[in-house]
Amino acid sequence: MTTVKMMYTAVAVTLSSVLAILPTTSVAEQQKTMSHAEMAKKKVIIQVSDADPKKWALALNNAANVQEDLGKENVDVEIVAYGPGLGMLKLESEVGGRVKGALGDGVKVVACENTMRKQKLTQEDMLPNLGYAKAGVVELMSKQAEGYAYIRP
Repeated sequence: MTTVKMMYTAVAVTLSSVLAILPTTSVAEQQKTMSHAEMAKKKVIIQVSDADPKKWALALNNAANVQEDLGKENVDVEIVAYGPGLGMLKLESEVGGRVKGALGDGVKVVACENTMRKQKLTQEDMLPNLGYAKAGVVELMSKQAEGYAYIRP
């Protein structure tokens, strides 16, 4: 056997050995078979601090899209409203129905108590089933420290 043929044979044997130990399923297929405990749950926090109903709608769209793409059971979504953005959580809010729908879909919606106090609002002025944080900015900071991705539409 010539030296060149021996080299090709050695390379072929090595390559077949390497291929034999590689997984035969794709990463996507492997992820499908992983248990929920094996897959890290994603976390996102969305800031709403503008008095613009279009921004409110965008924040709600972002939350719904994240849940749709990742699966509701695979992601924790929280929306924090403070400053001028707190209006989206008042009883008379034009996006109140959508906020209620998001709450029903498992999105945590949090109102800033500092802003409420400054605007002389009580929980009775707000949509039902909201969460409350003493300070909206501190809530954002705390969640980011816990590994939440931060979104500001």
